[in-house]
Amino acid sequence: MNDAQYNNEAEKLLRAIEACCDQINDESDADIDNQRVGGMVTLTFPNRSQIVINQQKPLHEIWMATKLGGYHYRWVEGQWLDTREQSEKREFFQNLSHHATLQAQQTLQFSMPE
Repeated sequence: MNDAQYNNEAEKLLRAIEACCDQINDESDADIDNQRVGGMVTLTFPNRSQIVINQQKPLHEIWMATKLGGYHYRWVEGQWLDTREQSEKREFFQNLSHHATLQAQQTLQFSMPE
């Protein structure tokens, strides 16, 4: 993957996160505050916990920091996959949904628009 491809895919991911937050807020009482500054999106939940997603351009990765830990993702065969987990390569939106559900204390679903 070259820099232009990374930038394109990373931008799609960040825009999808923002769109998901808007949709979740429209359809539920989750009240997720999402703020974007450059290549970083911060999700803040009503209990003041946060999830921070940011681009790591030199590494061509996306990093996600949650209440339970940090995760690194790399674009592999059309999806962002966890680079650290050896046994099960978790997909970014699957992991984001899991952690957002825990932090919001209600079921939340994030996904890439089709």
